[in-house]
Amino acid sequence: MKLKEIFITKKPAERLHQITSPVIGLTGGIATGKSTVSNYLQEKGLPVICADKLVKEVYRDKETLNFISSEFPNVLSDNQIDFKKLRESAFSSTENREKLESFIYKKLPLVFKSKLSEFNNPQFVIYDIPLLFEKEMEDLFDVTICVYCSKEEQVKRIIKRDQSSEEMALKILENQLPIDQKKELSDFKIKNSGTIEKLELEIEALLSILLEE
Repeated sequence: MKLKEIFITKKPAERLHQITSPVIGLTGGIATGKSTVSNYLQEKGLPVICADKLVKEVYRDKETLNFISSEFPNVLSDNQIDFKKLRESAFSSTENREKLESFIYKKLPLVFKSKLSEFNNPQFVIYDIPLLFEKEMEDLFDVTICVYCSKEEQVKRIIKRDQSSEEMALKILENQLPIDQKKELSDFKIKNSGTIEKLELEIEALLSILLEE
């Protein structure tokens, strides 16, 4: 399968990391179900690169551990990162969040290209990236897709998933663009507020629009 010609909107020099393959940006808000969509696409055999997984690779890097030890020493135990504590520390202030994100994002291009090489010059690639619009990266993608649900549903899912308080859930959301704004900025939308079967139908309908054999 390949991306339909009408949706190939960038030249390599204009594209994310200047790669030759067209890139579909898949984004959403925390707990909107973006990862569920991403996993479904991977199971279909589509070339998906997940920014969160790349970030985990960066966190395993020795230089990153040294940075965390210096800037957020309270989140380390036996040289292992407690990610719940790291989230709490990072979201406790704008300065902390920006400091951490800046360090991590500088390391992403190299691990992205390493992962891309595993697909052997794909016809297109889907990049699952939560902070696509927060980082003002939309102009680097041929097409953008937003997975969304209501803010109320986001809060419920965060509390259930992270066993966090409503206050912490709201604080996390405050550090992302409102999901309604992400919807408006995206080329296409996938609503995730019903059953998994309904979500899969929405995904398939969108793929039929975007891709051709």
